[in-house]
Amino acid sequence: MHNTMPKGHPHQVPGMEGKPEAEKKWLPKLIAWEVTRSCNLDCIHCRAAARFGPYPNELKTEECLAFLDDVAKAFPSFIIILTGGEPMMRDDIWEIAAHGTKLGLRMVMAPCGFLVTEETARKMKEVGIQRVSYSIDGLNAESHDNFRRVKGAFDSVMKAIENSKKVGLEFQVNTTITKHNLHELPQILDMVIKLGAKAHHPFLLVPTGRGAELKHLEIAPEEYEKTLTWFYNMRDKVPIQFKPTCAPHYYRIFRQHEREKGITVKPETHGLDAMTKGCMGGQSFAFVSHTGKVQICGFLDVECGDIRKEPFSKIWETSKVFKEMRAWDDYLGRCGYCEFRKVCGGCRARAYAFTGNYMEEEPFCTYQPSEEAKSAYDKKKEAVGEK
Repeated sequence: MHNTMPKGHPHQVPGMEGKPEAEKKWLPKLIAWEVTRSCNLDCIHCRAAARFGPYPNELKTEECLAFLDDVAKAFPSFIIILTGGEPMMRDDIWEIAAHGTKLGLRMVMAPCGFLVTEETARKMKEVGIQRVSYSIDGLNAESHDNFRRVKGAFDSVMKAIENSKKVGLEFQVNTTITKHNLHELPQILDMVIKLGAKAHHPFLLVPTGRGAELKHLEIAPEEYEKTLTWFYNMRDKVPIQFKPTCAPHYYRIFRQHEREKGITVKPETHGLDAMTKGCMGGQSFAFVSHTGKVQICGFLDVECGDIRKEPFSKIWETSKVFKEMRAWDDYLGRCGYCEFRKVCGGCRARAYAFTGNYMEEEPFCTYQPSEEAKSAYDKKKEAVGEK
């Protein structure tokens, strides 16, 4: 899954902070839509285990357009990420993108690279695609292609970036971080800046799909903490947006370090970093599969609804899983009483992958909440139990 976010769109609803959950208006700011599972890559970490296809029972054109109609009516001006698989392998992708644009939705796309010629890049502009994301997972062809398992993948991304630049199509770069490329990260960041990207979003591996076989490549919790601290230290040193994804601990680390400097984190001074929560799944982010299944994100393979059976807008409001995601105080273990649970929340997909329970504590977090927080949590649970 790819995160492709135009600048200036916060993940959370302004003014929501501090309000009781019952008073909040939960709105999906980003919807990642797997328009097809067909793909021309064979990435070792793919959450969908995607390959060429075709895959049966994918949403038909009219179903796709109806989905966009529903989203635009209920949640106007939000961001739709056309992802896959390879979204460009759908014959009707331009019709879908143009329809979303016509409805006022912010349409962005996450292509793999091979199909992005100067002509197709120009077509993206014509149908209103506002930004594309490309994945670069290694500093060179050998490192990147070994991860993507297709020879020429690195070169295809570089050509796609050049074609995007030729037509003035804004792009960002995503990088999945594992043990295989962690040492390359500073140099990859430097390369991304030189390429002219608007943003660099490193993803911390979530072991789902084919990625479930890569737990041995997931960096250790201590290294995770060190890496996220490096992200924080680089934040004000680079000329582009630079933030980790699928790494909710970052927003705890960010606030800890700002507090040490005597700085209060607020929207007026910190922009999106003050308004963005670590795990947004089911709170301001949702995922829709190639067959219409709805999830909190692409990495947590727990069905929350089906747009073929009821509108997405209804699923968003009524899904049991979505409601559980919004009840931070009901998370288990340290995540239930951590002082940073409202800005971090832990990775629900990683918790599920390691424990089988998406409400469990984040297994890759080293932070120990205060004894006061633990005591207050225990007292609250005891009081509830007595009732």
